[in-house]
Amino acid sequence: MLPAALHDAAILAVAGAATYPLVLATVALTSILARTPDRRRDARATLTILMKRRPPR
Repeated sequence: MLPAALHDAAILAVAGAATYPLVLATVALTSILARTPDRRRDARATLTILMKRRPPR
């Protein structure tokens, strides 16, 4: 039972590690390609939060 649980946990960890860069890439593209300045600004703010960085002063 324990090996099956460890296997499932490893699969979830790999899926999470693969999903995060895809989310970052999507938000980065949105911050560049959005049609309105408001959406670009919101996407840049979200990217800042996801990257855990402070916005420039």
